[in-house]
Amino acid sequence: YVGISKYPPELQQRCYDILKEAHVPCLLSQYRCSMFDPKAKMNNFQIAADNGSGIICFSPLAQGLLTGKYNNGIPEGSRAAWSTGFLQQSQVTPERVEAVKKLAVIAQERGQSIAQMALAWVLADERVTSCIIGTSSVAQLESNLAALDHLTFSEEEMERINNIINTPLLWF
Repeated sequence: YVGISKYPPELQQRCYDILKEAHVPCLLSQYRCSMFDPKAKMNNFQIAADNGSGIICFSPLAQGLLTGKYNNGIPEGSRAAWSTGFLQQSQVTPERVEAVKKLAVIAQERGQSIAQMALAWVLADERVTSCIIGTSSVAQLESNLAALDHLTFSEEEMERINNIINTPLLWF
């Protein structure tokens, strides 16, 4: 058994074809996916599902942006405060911060934190097997796991969320 990670759609299908020819099942396909990075959801998820591969998402909280921790600037010691890494200060844009604040209103109405709702949004896709979360404390882990208590979204909630996030300006 094998898994693949981050292939563009045309190479993703080629991988599945090669593996199928070799009689090696691809059990898992790993892609970055969040409300601010839905490209894999749009381009890769169905290809994986059509080929019998589960999907595991990494960075479902957009490197912490979808937790609200950057709503009032860049905290000292945070990922965006580092000079290197996956989240740069330039990526903490006013547009993304404003979107997080709008999403947090919906999350609060659902009885969730913005982080819990962002995780639920990723996990609500039936093609997703799991997502990778990084935590810095047991309390943060427990809070993130509480997302599992409310994974479903009403049509109205999804419409409101999509009206906020369906803006390529927000996407990584």
